[in-house]
Amino acid sequence: MRSTRSTVTFSNPFTLPGYIGELPAGDYEILVEEELLQGLSFEAYRRTATYLTVRGRGRHAGRSELRTISDSDLKKAMSRDQAASEKNDHSDAALSPQEDST
Repeated sequence: MRSTRSTVTFSNPFTLPGYIGELPAGDYEILVEEELLQGLSFEAYRRTATYLTVRGRGRHAGRSELRTISDSDLKKAMSRDQAASEKNDHSDAALSPQEDST
C-alpha cells in the first residue's frame, strides 16, 4: 500500500454526492490510497480509495473528518468550481495549475 496527499482549492462553496450540506470554499487535503499490483514484470498501483479531509466548523472546530469520494466526483466538483469562478470573474487572471505529488 502507498498513500499520497495533495491539496485542492475550491474558490466557491460546493457539494458532494452522498453528503448533506454545502462545504465552504477553501483548501482541502486529498488522500489517495493505492495498492501494488502483484505478478507484473513492472511496478504498478491500483487506486483503492480517495478521501477528502473536511475540517469541522462551529462547535466542531478542531476536528476533521475523512470523507470517501470517488475520483470522478472530485473532478466534477473541481470543474463546477472552476466554471463558477469563470462565470463570476471575467478578468484575465490566470489560474494556478494543480500539482499532483504522485
